[in-house]
Amino acid sequence: MLKRGVYAASLSVLNKDLTLNVEATLSHGENLIKNGCMGVFFMGSTGQAQLCSLESKKELISKIASHKLRKKFFIGLGVNSLSDSISLIKYANEYEINKEILIGAPAYYRNNSDQGVFNFFKRIISECPKVKIVIYNFEKLFHYKFSVEAVTNLVKSFPKQVVAVKDSSYNLYENLKIKDFLVFPGSEAKLLKGLEHGCAGCISAVTNVTHSLARKVFDDFENKTPQTKNEQLTRVRETFDGYNLISALHSYHSIKDENYKNILPPLTLLSEEKQKELIEKLNKLKFNNEKNLAA
Repeated sequence: MLKRGVYAASLSVLNKDLTLNVEATLSHGENLIKNGCMGVFFMGSTGQAQLCSLESKKELISKIASHKLRKKFFIGLGVNSLSDSISLIKYANEYEINKEILIGAPAYYRNNSDQGVFNFFKRIISECPKVKIVIYNFEKLFHYKFSVEAVTNLVKSFPKQVVAVKDSSYNLYENLKIKDFLVFPGSEAKLLKGLEHGCAGCISAVTNVTHSLARKVFDDFENKTPQTKNEQLTRVRETFDGYNLISALHSYHSIKDENYKNILPPLTLLSEEKQKELIEKLNKLKFNNEKNLAA
């Protein structure tokens, strides 16, 4: 069950033939939880979900169902098709994994309207009434930005199904106030500020590496103790934001494990020059150490 905390939008680990390495992907998620995350979302944008096959997503779902950490593992959809969205949700329901699923508006088309997106979610809920939807607000990817009014309308219309939002457009986390509705900014650089505004934590790509720092910031806020790591956390996040996040995260992890060099086109790793630049910047922040690289 989704609750307050620090969550990772997990990377996907691929085989050399670019198929999903399900066991390695789950092991990656397990390490994230071991190192501070309260839970992990697989098959979000960071997990290359839009580029992965339906078959690989179903295989991942079936393996999550029997995993010891299944209650801390969540999924996204990463598909545009309404029928594929419904099919994946029903498949997940069959395996009785967490009902909270990260769902954005269909991508590609740039003329999405509030009514059209409302209709998309309405059809999903009518077919899958047990689903718990975590709205994915990320205009850069979906070419649609959820307004406070649009989210409020969805929650008012479907209070049992629309339960949270991952706000990667950052227009909601300071302004959206709905009782018992969880708001997670999509960056740990917004974590502390979000908590101060009543947010539930964060769901972030870069917690694939900042997991321990982010958890420290969250715990210190919850325990009302002085913040000692937020500045470093924010600066590390800002460093990764200077690159394509998926490229930078895979390049970073590939230093210890070459499996992370496998990435689906059109995505690419950072050039050797840019990877060296990234590591040098992290070194200056006293972040690039064996503990982080092993996570």
